[in-house]
Amino acid sequence: MHPSYGAGHATVAGACVTILKAFFDTDAVFVRRQEGTTTRDTFASFRAGDKAVEWNPTPDGQILNATENGPLLTLEGELNKLAANISIGRNMAGVHYFSDYYDSLRMGERIAIGILEEQALCQLEDPFVLSVPTFDGAVVRIGAR
Repeated sequence: MHPSYGAGHATVAGACVTILKAFFDTDAVFVRRQEGTTTRDTFASFRAGDKAVEWNPTPDGQILNATENGPLLTLEGELNKLAANISIGRNMAGVHYFSDYYDSLRMGERIAIGILEEQALCQLEDPFVLSVPTFDGAVVRIGAR
């Protein structure tokens, strides 16, 4: 019988990803952009001429190949995937259960939102407003009300 506890890895992952989502444009899409003679892959707002890029491994898993005009990979989706992968790995190791992963990510998110709310109180000169997408799909507004 193994008890169920909040997962430390998942809590930290939830907090870190929430802070990143607060400060970056989470609607940014991973695109291949042609700028003059240079082609580069980057997260950016989608604009005319951009091609959505998706990376897929070869069957042996040794090489990643870019596929243009695949599904849109958003920064928010990739950050959420990173947090999930960090958290679920402990489940596969048999150290935690799915409920530990699920609840711990959200606990980290609540901790990060609390820290951001405290920091917002220190911003006296300009209205300080952040919108943070949560793991459940809602958006939390922090700052001026």
